[in-house]
Amino acid sequence: MARLAQTAGLTDIQREILSTVRDFVDKEILPVATELEHRDEYPQAIVDGLKELGLFGLMIPEEYGGLGESLLTYALCVEEIARGWMSVSGIINTHFIVAYMLKQHGTQEQKDHFLPRMAAGDIRGAFSMSEPGLGSDVSAITSKAVKDGDEYVLTGQKMWLTNGGTSSLVAVLVRSDEGHPEGTAPHKSMTTFLVEKEPGFGEVRPGLTIPGKIDKMGYKGVDTTELIMDGLRIPADRVLGGQTGRGFYQMMDGVEVGRVNVAARGCGVAQRAFELGVSYAQQRHTFGKPIAQHQAIQFKLAEMATKVEAAHAMMVNAARKKDSGERNDLEAGMAKYLASEYCKEVVEDAFRIHGGYGFSKEYEIERLYREAPMLLIGEGTAEIQKMIIGRRLLEEYRFQG
Repeated sequence: MARLAQTAGLTDIQREILSTVRDFVDKEILPVATELEHRDEYPQAIVDGLKELGLFGLMIPEEYGGLGESLLTYALCVEEIARGWMSVSGIINTHFIVAYMLKQHGTQEQKDHFLPRMAAGDIRGAFSMSEPGLGSDVSAITSKAVKDGDEYVLTGQKMWLTNGGTSSLVAVLVRSDEGHPEGTAPHKSMTTFLVEKEPGFGEVRPGLTIPGKIDKMGYKGVDTTELIMDGLRIPADRVLGGQTGRGFYQMMDGVEVGRVNVAARGCGVAQRAFELGVSYAQQRHTFGKPIAQHQAIQFKLAEMATKVEAAHAMMVNAARKKDSGERNDLEAGMAKYLASEYCKEVVEDAFRIHGGYGFSKEYEIERLYREAPMLLIGEGTAEIQKMIIGRRLLEEYRFQG
């Protein structure tokens, strides 16, 4: 077991789950990750293994066939998986955001219909907020739903769907002006629809097209796609929670879970970068001794390890706060911001330790160097996190004059 990033106060069950996941990562992910990543190949065998372990039902309640574990357990598992290959953690993250939103906000019929099959891994989830013309400004969504009898007709183009092709259920946030008078705040006229579809690309159901995979610098293997709706008809009973106008709040609740997940991914990637850096520093010799014995490298390793520890502690704190039922947007924002920034810095330092070999595709650090930047923008940029943090701090420390 690694000596960094240990978590106090875990139960025997949590330790057993993490040990199982860690063994799976060491045996089934790390040996093949770089090769699959270079080929941009979906890791089907790895995903099947995670399904057998029950990971797709980790946070889904036992009454629906899941393990009923906490967000902390899930985040620590994500940390381990991202240490092996960050793309795999992305496959389960979007699935769990949708499952979490269903658990927290779905009607009983929606829970009964989807959650057991999601727990078994037979239904894979994806969620969609972003569009080509907007990034962090969710209020600028232009995709819309128009009521037509017992159905809604959805039109618009969505962007950056993780699991867009391989998923069979997508939670889609669109504007729905029905029942909301003109002048209603944008976030109060948005609705989340549960869209079922066939996995794959092209027209996956009438009115719904997944054009293909977006070619990316890193974060390969997992499919990232667009989603085009053109007269997509959705039954009214597939409005999440059964009530329009609640979509923004539902998505933001899910994104808080997602931000803890991104923080956990940053911790996992940073841990792996540190492992690679400290190992290489003891093998590479310059001026007659291993470079790990040079003070400059020791300073770098010390800084890297401290950042790994700090990010892990903040991630654990954010997960525990959410598990307690308390508001955790401040903690989740801080954890996501710090972990993603520190991940980038730790990976870059490990890259520097490798010298010229870090630029070679034969070395794993090259893959991590391309993967880390995604964490800087996923689930909200650093600037968005700082806005959230700043506003919450002003709420907590309001000047009494």
